[in-house]
Amino acid sequence: MTAPIVRSLSELRGMTQDWVRAGERIGVVPTMGALHDGHLSLVAAAEKICTRVIVTIFVNPRQFNNSEDLANYPRTEHEDARKLERFAVDAIYVPDGDQMYPGGFATTVSVSGLTEVMDGVYRPGHFEGVATVVAKLFAQSSASDAFFGEKDYQQLQVVRRMARDLDIPITVHGCPTIREIDGLAMSSRNLLLSDRARVNAPLLFEQMEEIAEGVVAGGDFAALRTAAVKRLEAANFTKIDYLEMRAADDLALLNASMRPTRLFAAAWLAGVRLIDNIAVGG
Repeated sequence: MTAPIVRSLSELRGMTQDWVRAGERIGVVPTMGALHDGHLSLVAAAEKICTRVIVTIFVNPRQFNNSEDLANYPRTEHEDARKLERFAVDAIYVPDGDQMYPGGFATTVSVSGLTEVMDGVYRPGHFEGVATVVAKLFAQSSASDAFFGEKDYQQLQVVRRMARDLDIPITVHGCPTIREIDGLAMSSRNLLLSDRARVNAPLLFEQMEEIAEGVVAGGDFAALRTAAVKRLEAANFTKIDYLEMRAADDLALLNASMRPTRLFAAAWLAGVRLIDNIAVGG
């Protein structure tokens, strides 16, 4: 099934107003394109519980800290549309910059607390860009449900808090991280890895699993972390931005798994920044 590509808000609302009037459940899957199986798993999740599904493709300039990263971000609209043909997608919303941020646009949505750690430190302004565009997409799509991957877990928590605090009537679903057969979390950035770097990339996930298993077995997190960093550096990871244990709900820093806990990492390999997170214990 080939879904129509919708480029204007007026056209999108012309479709959704009938769905809303009919009481249909509308799911939205916000993406920046370059779709892989991780994105497609979100579409499949939306299909299961929603009668209408909208996939959005918008490379959001407000969440990039580096203009070169924005310029190099893959744009594969036609290939993305082809990948979506096997799903019951009702619309692919592909607005341009002027449609999302018209002249005189002056509003920013920010979420305190959750955005002041991890990627909020290393990518200042990133989560303000995410929260702003997602708030707009929620309003534009009239969706009752939204689907995000747990691979970007901090982003997921920011979006959940934003929707809750602004009383947006939408359920934000977190869907499991989809991995390559060797454990590497699927990401559009993986396309930037050289063949040699791609061989080493799964070590990040392997070391995270070792730390998590060690913590559950009663090991000292600091010691486990130090050993993991040494192994990563030996495999040509050039910089570890963070490798931390945090509470799953409010992202508070932890030294031991005393409540639902996740391990978070961001590391550089051959000029590509990889991020990942996993649950610690049950």
